[in-house]
Amino acid sequence: MRFGSVDYEVRGSVALLTLDEPQKLNSLSSGIRHGILEGLRQVDKDENIRVAVIMGNGEKAFCAGANIEEFDFDPEKARGFMIDAMEVLAAPENTSKIVIAAVNGIAYGGGFELAIACDFIVASDRAKFAVPEIKLGLLPGFAIVRLQDIVGRAKAKEMSVIGEPVSAEEACRLGIALRVVPHAELLANAMIFAEQIAEKPRLAVRMAKSFYNRGLGGNEMRHAIDGFPFLFMHEDAREGISAFREKRKPHFGNR
Repeated sequence: MRFGSVDYEVRGSVALLTLDEPQKLNSLSSGIRHGILEGLRQVDKDENIRVAVIMGNGEKAFCAGANIEEFDFDPEKARGFMIDAMEVLAAPENTSKIVIAAVNGIAYGGGFELAIACDFIVASDRAKFAVPEIKLGLLPGFAIVRLQDIVGRAKAKEMSVIGEPVSAEEACRLGIALRVVPHAELLANAMIFAEQIAEKPRLAVRMAKSFYNRGLGGNEMRHAIDGFPFLFMHEDAREGISAFREKRKPHFGNR
């Protein structure tokens, strides 16, 4: 089965969702976004599915984040993009069943945010994690309201204002990833973990997720949606995005 650009495969009581645009590093295109939403809706609808695993196709990327080519400098369009993107990035949190991210490569920007919205991250030893939006004159949306609860306020600020990636091992030390496994064994490890969860009492697992996730999705999400578009009005964002598209170093005015 396929939803948009996401392959959907059922393995016993586990659903495997594979982001399948490897030539674009599985960036959050409209096809990927549609596929994530529809795939996780199917997970919730199917009583035989107990756990979902999300991974990226290819050797390089889990998900490289937003498709910069789709960015528009109009604040209203940027706000509409944020509303759509937040729904996708929050989908793993809002799914009633456990969702595991099997991060096989880079998880940058929106890809990082998709991963941390999952209940657990199992990372390949080749995985890298980053919120590099600062290099475009922007800030992460979803991560700005989630990351500090995972890594602490100071580290969240550092990751957001420097934008450099952290290794899989560092991500595990920080509490971003649950465990790191050899790259060739990633899917097998994620599936074993998923099957362990699937064997546990259905209602107790569902309630555990609900209780631990209590309070998520409140007013802080609205602040991110409302605040993000104003960055697109600044010259630094225009320069950062243009430089990325033109494959050159940005020259920020810092005004």
